[in-house]
Parts: sequence; structure tokens; C-alpha cells
Amino acid sequence: MKLLLTGILSLNPHPITISFVPPFLGSTEVEQPKGTEIVRDAVRKLKFARHIKKSEGQKIPKVELQISIYGVKILDPKTKEVQHNCQLHRISFCADDKTDKRIFTFICKDSESNKHLCYVFDSEKCAEEITLTIGQAFDLAYRKFLESGGKDVETRKQIAGLQKRIQELETENIELKNKVQDLENQLRITEVHTSPAGSVTPKSPSTDIFDMVPFSPISPQSSTPTRNGTQPPPVPSRSAEIKRDLFGAEPFDPFSCGAGDFPPDIQSKLDEMQEGFKMGLTLEGTVFCLDPLDSRC
Repeated sequence: MKLLLTGILSLNPHPITISFVPPFLGSTEVEQPKGTEIVRDAVRKLKFARHIKKSEGQKIPKVELQISIYGVKILDPKTKEVQHNCQLHRISFCADDKTDKRIFTFICKDSESNKHLCYVFDSEKCAEEITLTIGQAFDLAYRKFLESGGKDVETRKQIAGLQKRIQELETENIELKNKVQDLENQLRITEVHTSPAGSVTPKSPSTDIFDMVPFSPISPQSSTPTRNGTQPPPVPSRSAEIKRDLFGAEPFDPFSCGAGDFPPDIQSKLDEMQEGFKMGLTLEGTVFCLDPLDSRC
């Protein structure tokens, strides 16, 4: 099983996701990122809450658990809505119950609140398999992080920026088309009101709707009059303008960022990932609960 999961996660050229559909007991805040006692208390707390819900006739909701080298996602199995997204470098502890083969749990540091949350699941005979899969995904993600030297994070950041820029340009393009249409409509209305019946409207010099002067092959310098006998200032070179596009943005260069030379936000993300991976992921098989409440009904 270990070799099979590692092969599925690493050998395929495309990111592979391994999915499970376990009942989700819920999550609760814990004080420490690791520790059997910490997890045992969290499991006992959530199991007690589960018994209360069962006594009220409520069922334990099932979720889709997706595990890949990019993280662990908890989704609604029907709508595929992401309920929780746990990055692997933020997962510090993962364990399954050796007395109850259905229970497994992991601790993850929340990206927004920076609090440690313990997630508990009730899986039918798959707890150990899911625990091993998360552990192997963690190892492979750390290996990929070391091999890429952070370039993968930078590339994904640039792709996200380009996608956002494309959306902005598409929006601007739609707005410009609407403005052009409005100007054309106003121009037609003006021509109808200013032209009396039977008269011929004198033809004005050819200009477009943006009052652009028609193109002339004659050099602008030869037709520009001088003032007080002095020549007009020279036209700036195109080489200085080509560095920016129509909207003032510099062209994308995938080789502009050298190794280790990242913007502050990227560098901060890399430092956080490196710290999380260095802290490591602890995998344990333990006994979570021994009290009578833990007996299944």
C-alpha cells in the first residue's frame, strides 16, 4: 500500500488527488500543534458532541477528503464546495486509533487565525490508509519544494496575476466597446438633427470617432511649423515606450526573477512553507478513548 500510494502521488506527470468519503465528526481548536494527549482530548470532545447529535436524530455528515501534494481539502461530496483547505506544510500531526480502526485525525494551523485546529473523521476501515496517504503526500510535497527552490510558488503567483490581468483587460474591452457604440449612436443622432431636408451636408475632413488625425506618410517633423525660428523638441524614441503596454503594464518575463530573489510577499510565503516543512509531520497510531462513552451504539 505504501509503495502504491507513493507511486500514484509522485510518478504521474499531472497532480494526482486521492479521494476518500468519510463521515466528518468536526474540528476543534487545540493548544499545541502535536501530542497524543492533545488529540485524545479533541477526539473525546467531538465524540461526545456526536452522541448528542445522534440522540437528537441527526446524522453524521459525510465529506469528500481530497489528498494531494498541494494539500488536504474537505469538500461537500455533492456540491464539491470546499469547506476546509489545509496546506500540507501547515499539518503538524496525524494519527489513527489502533483500537478503533475507523477514527483518524490531524492537526493543522489555520491560515487566517493562526490557531491550531484538530480535524476528526470516522472512516470505515480506512483510517490507517488515510493517515499514511497524508504522510506520504507531506514527504513528496517537501521534496518538491526543495527541488523547485521556491520557483513553483513564484510561477503560480505569476499565473494568478496574469489571469487577473486578463480579466481586467476583458472588462476594459467590453467597456470600450460600449463607449464606441454610444459615440456612434450620438454621431448618427447629431447628423440627423443638423442636416436639413434636401440639403447636402458639407463633407468634413476625415476623422474617426476618437478625433484621430488620418495617417499621413509625411514625417511629422517636416510639416510642423517652427516657433520663433527654433525647431520643436525631438520625438522620443520608441525604445523607451516599448517597455510598457497600452495600459502601462510591463511585459511578463518568466526569467526576470532570479533564484532566491523574490518579492516580499513571495519570500514571506516561502519562509512560512520552509518553517512548516522543517517542523515535520508526526504520524502516530494510538488509543484515543478508553471511557464507556466511546462504545458504539
